[in-house]
Order: sequence, then structure tokens, then C-alpha cells
Amino acid sequence: MLTLKKKIEQQKVKNEPAPESRVSVRDKLLVKEVQEMEQTLPKTCRVHFEDPNKLYQFILTITPDDGYWHGGKFKFLLQVPEEYNLVPPKVRCATRIWHPNINEDGEVCLSLLRQTSMDTMGWAPTRKLKDVIWGLNSLFADLLNFDDPLNVEAAEHYERDKDAFIAKVRDYVQRYAASR
Repeated sequence: MLTLKKKIEQQKVKNEPAPESRVSVRDKLLVKEVQEMEQTLPKTCRVHFEDPNKLYQFILTITPDDGYWHGGKFKFLLQVPEEYNLVPPKVRCATRIWHPNINEDGEVCLSLLRQTSMDTMGWAPTRKLKDVIWGLNSLFADLLNFDDPLNVEAAEHYERDKDAFIAKVRDYVQRYAASR
């Protein structure tokens, strides 16, 4: 009986390359999607792959050009699970921020990142990475949601005293996210 170990040893003796592992569906999708994503990035976004062979993990940097968070540089870590595109990417904000839809631990509340969503705007296999990028970028503009917050304290702060909320946002931008 020929085992995998024996087969590999035989290939080494014959100087043959080891059999290539199968490319996952996720990785095939990502090759195409990353290229499309990079061509359609908003002007306020940059993507960085620490390892170009791992398209399933990258850093998104958003530098809002207006609004409350203007002047800040916010880094998001994106991890695309093996089950992609049936499940959404995992996203975490690595920059400390005062925001109603991003909590102090970096968790992000964005309906299209939800596996199931009551507003039918949740994740679907037809969604792509570029949709996630545009959604995250919109959290600094038109998708800002004070009605269904993840960071309840920030949303209540806004409702209670908008000027104090803006001052705290500016303070966080200066201390943790100032673009240099």
C-alpha cells in the first residue's frame, strides 16, 4: 500500500515537485475581487497587503476628507474566512475612535457585515469586497447611524450634547488617528 509519506519520499528521490494543494474557492474569488476592488477604491481609502500571497487578510486605511472625523487616519483589519462568499469578511477597527457604529474594542456595526439582517441589507453571496470597502467608508459620512448604535454611549453623547460629542471626536482624532 502506497502512503502519502512514501509518495512524497519517492518524489524527493526523483527530484519531482510535491503535488500542489488545491486552490480554495475563496482564493479564486479573491484574485478577481481584489483586482476589481483596487480599481474602484474611494479616493479616501487605501488597501495594504502585508503578505501579497494572502489576499484573505489586509489592512484598509480610511482618511475621511470631510465630516466629524476629517484629518484622521483609521485602520481596519479585514480577514476573509474560508467560507467566503457565503459568509461576510470579519472586520475590526484597529484605530481608537469615538463613533456610534464602532465600539472601543474595534467591533464594527455595518448591516452588510451581518450574516442575517432584518433590513435585508445583510450579507449575501452576491456582495463583494468592494461593497464592504464602500460601506466602511460610508460610516464616516452618509451611513453614520445614531438610531441603531453599537457604541450606545457615543450615540447618547451625540443626542445629549452634539457640540461635546464633536469635541470628543476631534480629541480622539488628534490623540489616536492624526494623519501625519
